[in-house]
Amino acid sequence: MRAVDLIRSKRDGGTLGPDEIRAFVDGVTSGAWPDYQAAAMLMAITLRGMTEAETLALTGAMVASGRRLTRASARPSRVDKHSTGGVGDKVSLVLAPMLAACGLHVPMMSGRALGHTGGTLDKLEAIPGLRVRLDEGEIAGVLQEAGCCIVGQTEAIAPADRRLYALRDVTATVESVPLIVASILSKKLAEDLDALVIDVKCGRGTFMATEADATALASALVGIANEGGVRTEAVITSMDSPLGRTVGNALEVREAIEALGGGGPADLRELCEMLCARLLVLSGEAPDLAVARARAGGTLTSGAALERFGAMVASQGGDVRVIDEPDRLPCAPRHEVLVAPAGGWLGDLDAGRIGRAAMALGAGRSRADERIDAGVGVRLHAVPGDRVEAGQPVLELRYSDPARLPGARGLAASAIAVLPERPAIPPLVRAHIRP
Repeated sequence: MRAVDLIRSKRDGGTLGPDEIRAFVDGVTSGAWPDYQAAAMLMAITLRGMTEAETLALTGAMVASGRRLTRASARPSRVDKHSTGGVGDKVSLVLAPMLAACGLHVPMMSGRALGHTGGTLDKLEAIPGLRVRLDEGEIAGVLQEAGCCIVGQTEAIAPADRRLYALRDVTATVESVPLIVASILSKKLAEDLDALVIDVKCGRGTFMATEADATALASALVGIANEGGVRTEAVITSMDSPLGRTVGNALEVREAIEALGGGGPADLRELCEMLCARLLVLSGEAPDLAVARARAGGTLTSGAALERFGAMVASQGGDVRVIDEPDRLPCAPRHEVLVAPAGGWLGDLDAGRIGRAAMALGAGRSRADERIDAGVGVRLHAVPGDRVEAGQPVLELRYSDPARLPGARGLAASAIAVLPERPAIPPLVRAHIRP
């Protein structure tokens, strides 16, 4: 099949068959399709869309472009979670050990910082020595030792996705729902999962600003994943303000360790317990959500989840001493406190602006080759709905380079809104999407 004919067909609004989609993915994987033709097809898909059948075929072809993670037996159940990315979202660091403490295996493949949202791999790498690039044999070993691992995509898993993702980033085709679905699920289906929960973030701190857009993406992901043979549900969660009380790599690792020990912010614990419970039910490990929720919370209060986290860190080469001695984590040497401009109720902490402030301090990348400063970030001293007095600390900026401070200060200050009356705070979980 000629590439130009397939591109023309999609450009003109045609529906591609499974063989045609497979030819496109095979051509991308082998290099037979040069970048300019692959980019042209991506743009045609972005503008014309794809049917559910096309999206399912694209996802399957991308899975088939590489290898799957193998498993010796059907037990224990293998589960995972994916988040579309948010500010302060350190859920994966807490959830994977919780699930492992419940007896499940979690081969979590995660990503790096994307725009102003933090990357799970960047956060983990704040732990001295910890490795996130493991091969399939090493992943199997960590799962046996700890029950969970959090790693980057291996060279053998969905190689078509790596090339297409790089092209999407530079051709303004990131926002296409079929391409997002295929990219996410090609990696998750290759993990050979029994169950999957997808956390679709909604609000100013994420890429899906409206609930309608988040619902459309969540519904597409749930539909295609279940068609692909993995029991999957999605939740739509609020991301107007940061999750938890920290934004920044080492700061978020500290907060995750606090949560794993039964402490930490209430919203972080609530979301982790809810996601853990849903995966326990989806995988058949618990009869209902009430039983599952109690079991999930018990992993935090008993210390079992923290023990699994330590085992994972050790198995991936990290310094386990950070659990009891968090000062071993990187910490920026300077700080500046931003205060409430007036008395009243804290009505807003714009997650998008706070995420960009952390990025301006060095917590994220503006170029792929840019080095991240793991010790910088933002700490929240108050959250929306709190009563504040004029001059009361609201945000604390941790920074290393004074030249980066002015830009970050302006963004963070503009994120603070104080109201004369207490605002209504939207629920953390907005909706559940089931097959």
